[in-house]
Amino acid sequence: MADKIFVGRRKNATARVILRSGTGKVSVNKREFDNYFPLKDNRDDVLLPLLITETLGKYDILANVNGGGFSGQAEAIRLGIARALITINEDFRPALKAQGLLRRDPRMVERKKYGQPKARKRFQFSKR
Repeated sequence: MADKIFVGRRKNATARVILRSGTGKVSVNKREFDNYFPLKDNRDDVLLPLLITETLGKYDILANVNGGGFSGQAEAIRLGIARALITINEDFRPALKAQGLLRRDPRMVERKKYGQPKARKRFQFSKR
């Protein structure tokens, strides 16, 4: 059986996630999960869909992620895992949807405008 790839995005991060039945091993970019995400908050974020659906330890997760920072990458993987779990069992949908895990967060960094130092900050105004 060919593995199906599920995509998750957040900010500038894009994650491609594969779920296989297994022992709960998680690898990100061919690295160990704990080494890739040193912060516990990010690790908890990634495993949240598995905790909600009570499937922690039943699936091996292979994730390739690029772009963005650690927080964006963790949330991109989280979305990919949630989408994969729904294809495995449609009964997981209400629980995941109630937690807001099926919605792609649309917030992006606002672009810098010309004549300004940043997106919204202005140079100091001088009347004279």
